[in-house]
Amino acid sequence: MGSTKYITSMGALSRKDNSICFRKDGKNIYIPIENTKEIYCFGEVSLNSKLLDFLGKENVVVHFFNYYEGYSGTFYPREQYMSGKLLIEQVHAFEQKRLKIARSIVIGIGENIYYTLEHYQKHGKSQVGEVMHYIRHELHGQVQKCKDIPELMQVEGDLWYRFYNTFSIFLPEEFVLNKRVKRPPDNPINALISFGNSLLYAKTTTIIYHTHLDQRISFLHTPAERRFSLSLDISEVFKPIITFKTIFDLVNRKRLKVDKHFEKNLNYCLLNEVGRNIFIEALEERLESTFEHAKLHHKVSYRQAIKLDCYKLIKEILEDKPFIPFNIGEKQ
Repeated sequence: MGSTKYITSMGALSRKDNSICFRKDGKNIYIPIENTKEIYCFGEVSLNSKLLDFLGKENVVVHFFNYYEGYSGTFYPREQYMSGKLLIEQVHAFEQKRLKIARSIVIGIGENIYYTLEHYQKHGKSQVGEVMHYIRHELHGQVQKCKDIPELMQVEGDLWYRFYNTFSIFLPEEFVLNKRVKRPPDNPINALISFGNSLLYAKTTTIIYHTHLDQRISFLHTPAERRFSLSLDISEVFKPIITFKTIFDLVNRKRLKVDKHFEKNLNYCLLNEVGRNIFIEALEERLESTFEHAKLHHKVSYRQAIKLDCYKLIKEILEDKPFIPFNIGEKQ
């Protein structure tokens, strides 16, 4: 996890010379600033303006999560890579090509759901074939018929609904998803989905920070003042193969158990600290795992694949090269 640091317990962050100091239970833990690109803070973590100034100068992004393990916000240093030309063209693309790019994102989600389910079909879970057939033979047509973003969002919502309905086929009964509930999650599988999606969103936010793209101008999701909406667009395609693949592996291999790794209250369900650390480690391993890139002809990690999608979007914006999101089936 070299460039990523996780603060998973209560304490205080401060600057100490050229290091970051985390004080917990009367003890200091030092985090070297070298090679640190992002910090994740869970629970109550205090910090001061002196530290923020230091982190800003070193271009370190800090993500904050609330009590329910949902994303709260990000300390985003001054833009490191600024391009007036790309900003103008990104706005122009939003005005002229928003629906085209948004359609590509929804099709990309479908492709990665298809290959995620194909794994279970090959292992005897033939019931997932119904959703795979829908993706192959109906989704593309429905996407192309959409005349506006709200209509396309309905198709996307239906796609995720179909995907969620397959979980009972290959997950243990205690992790079956009856209904997607987000704020706060109300059962173990909702807790995992919310936490995983929040982490992936934050990861994508950091990756986009290291490109020339403007976070505020998105295509599938409506640009919003309180969130980096482009991160929602870019991360959406990777959810099936990063967030959900991590969840399915941890649950089916019994690395996460309902009675050991979750805190259940009347109105919510959360991962406990042990469970959270297990999930974070598995997600990082997934992001750093590599595959042979079909076009680059060398190994690429899933983290790098997210950045490559950012560059593909830039080429769509500047060079009018069609934006085709990452497809795990083709690994390109």
